[in-house]
Amino acid sequence: MRIRRSLVVVGVAIACTVGATGVVLAQGGDADPAPVAGTAAAPQSADAATSEPTPGAQAGMGSRATGGATRDGTPVATAARPARAVAEAAPASVAYLRERYRVSATEAARRLALQEFSAPLAAKLAGDHPDTYGGMWLDQAAGGVLMIGATDAAPVRAVVAGSPDAAHVRVVQVRHPLRELTDAAARLAASLGLTAGEDVLVDQERNAVVVLTGDGIAADDSRLAGALADAGVPAQARPRLAGAAVPKACDPRYCPQAPMRGGIRLDVPRDDGTVGGCTAGFNVRSRTGTAYLLTAGHCVVGGRHTQVDRTWHQFLGPKIPVSVESTDPVLAENAFPYDYAIMPYQPGALDRWAYQGGATSTPSLVNYWCVADNPRCTTSRDVAITGYVAYSAIQVGWVVCATGSAYTPKSGEVYVDSGAGAGYLPGTRCGEITGKGSGGIDVRICARPGDSGGPLFTESDGKALGILSNGDPGQGPCSNPNEHNSYAPVSTILDRANARLGGRPYFQLATRGPLLGPIAR
Repeated sequence: MRIRRSLVVVGVAIACTVGATGVVLAQGGDADPAPVAGTAAAPQSADAATSEPTPGAQAGMGSRATGGATRDGTPVATAARPARAVAEAAPASVAYLRERYRVSATEAARRLALQEFSAPLAAKLAGDHPDTYGGMWLDQAAGGVLMIGATDAAPVRAVVAGSPDAAHVRVVQVRHPLRELTDAAARLAASLGLTAGEDVLVDQERNAVVVLTGDGIAADDSRLAGALADAGVPAQARPRLAGAAVPKACDPRYCPQAPMRGGIRLDVPRDDGTVGGCTAGFNVRSRTGTAYLLTAGHCVVGGRHTQVDRTWHQFLGPKIPVSVESTDPVLAENAFPYDYAIMPYQPGALDRWAYQGGATSTPSLVNYWCVADNPRCTTSRDVAITGYVAYSAIQVGWVVCATGSAYTPKSGEVYVDSGAGAGYLPGTRCGEITGKGSGGIDVRICARPGDSGGPLFTESDGKALGILSNGDPGQGPCSNPNEHNSYAPVSTILDRANARLGGRPYFQLATRGPLLGPIAR
């Protein structure tokens, strides 16, 4: 991980209920049953009309859920999952909110239920009120309030009036609707030869547009000041990476059994004979059913990785083969937020890592491992990945979880040192999304060198968000409660890889684990 900026499990008995019917959240993944609606930030593509899921598809209300109002502003009932059900599926997220904000278990559950409901609500507002809706964010510090920007507050208030937990939904006046900001970002990106949504972003919380410097454009580029002044909306430039960013390229450490799951250790030999460590992110599959593994690109692309890299589990122990860097150059990059490697398995490796043929259930999993120095964590488990959330739909204030496998061995231990520093414990920690101003997902979660490539996901519903790329410098135990790290978005990675393959939706996030035997068609 290029550094730039605790697992807790508790039993929760919560009486709070926010609605009774489930909201349909049909997001990306290879098991999505139907197309979903796009938002103003990412218009629906023609591919969404096919039976195949479109990578990067965004959350839609679906046919079994209703919005807060009809197009004429008449309030209607809005469905949401009960807070108790959300909390029971997300104990570490509940614990994070309780410890960070000193709230009760019931209040933490309410906030998580509101978070889960916010994505389909945002999609509906963007679709039904494009000239008014100005964006959305969840303000945890202000009491777990869902903030909604609107250029005309009245019609948006009418929509949300019938929403579950409407008392904690606040509509605030803004100058520009989200569609106008998105269009301005596209024009600004085109004028500078950049990519909207990656180099030029919409900051919904500030109702503004941001140009990220240091990669596609230098901070002192002579075109920048004029382009910002001509944007037609508030616009500013900011560095993509802070100056203190350092690499974090190289458990759980000992996890050699099938199926392959995100969050386990990958050891990567370098050209100079040394070995570094990274973390498996998510399972990926091609449209033909071939299994791949996603991790950070800087783990296998760079000055110390000029040859074809192979990854191993327990390199200094049984040396179990895992993946191999593809010879196809479109499958790995090392330029945040394009920090990814989509790696096929080494010959014969799937015999160990795949579900055996005939398995009746083959979910794609992320390893959820209790951090031993966190007394609230009692039960390690696997989380089934059900899809992913598009980058444009991810919101500041969400509570999310991440798994890493970084480790520095104790004296006498035979294990590859990833550079984590003595006292750091590999496993799962949960925290809060604090921004998207880097082109990635900025979170308040501790991480160390060796956690790179590890998965960021929502605990309650198993949605993939990103893989660890960079963040604040740090060594040893997690002692800074405000440490920030940044994740490369899964949707950005899949869109990029597929675009480099000619725009074909070839790669998909896998919601089924690798399987030995015939591939279902």
